[in-house]
Amino acid sequence: MKLEIVTPEATLFSGNVTSVAVPGVDGEFQMLDNHAPIVSLLGKGNVKIYGEVNIEKAYASKFSKGENGETILPITSGTVEMNNNKVIVLAD
Repeated sequence: MKLEIVTPEATLFSGNVTSVAVPGVDGEFQMLDNHAPIVSLLGKGNVKIYGEVNIEKAYASKFSKGENGETILPITSGTVEMNNNKVIVLAD
């Protein structure tokens, strides 16, 4: 599935991933390939990206690697939309 992570400053990531987990306001949830359409608010926590991820050098300092090999981006709030196998994370 396609994932885009957008902040007010820039598009931090755009590419294909296996799955993504986000910090919903009522708890973390994960979206896999062909997930049902959803729109949700995000709270403070980590966006966890699974699969081969190539981050542009300009934004690499914002991301880290997790214990299970996932790529992690900490956020303070935002929204997520999943539709037509594309996830868009609007993050602060």
